[in-house]
Amino acid sequence: MTDLKVMPHSSTDPDIASGVAQVLGPVVVDLTALSVDSKQAHWHVRGANFQAVHELLDVVVDNARQYADTAAERVIALGLPIDVRIQTVAKKATTGTMSAGFQQADTVIAEVISAIDAALVTVHTAVEELAQLDPVSQDVAIEIARGLQKDRWFLFSHISAK
Repeated sequence: MTDLKVMPHSSTDPDIASGVAQVLGPVVVDLTALSVDSKQAHWHVRGANFQAVHELLDVVVDNARQYADTAAERVIALGLPIDVRIQTVAKKATTGTMSAGFQQADTVIAEVISAIDAALVTVHTAVEELAQLDPVSQDVAIEIARGLQKDRWFLFSHISAK
């Protein structure tokens, strides 16, 4: 007979895992909202630079989904669940509301930048809170911040006069 060892769900201290989940949960919620709302913007953008903005918004959507997946999988790897059901996202997201219907590119870009800025507040809070709690999880938050800042820059470049 073979001796089997039962492995715990995670090698991380349960209190640390819980803290990480509490910090990264809002990040996943905001990134999920950003991805859904940016897709709404993608479908409804209008204007002379439609194609470039339309395609860039697809990149923002894909990146937000990837960042959300990375943060959620970090929590799951620590043995805890994450709640990003649509009801939870609608209730807890800090990213604001996108305008309904067709919008000019400048309006769409400004609204998506505003949503990115709100998500960045949540992500920067995570970076600060995870510094002492769990440096590995902090690295996840830092990478998300870097990516969101790049997406913001690309969008802003479409409306910046200088």
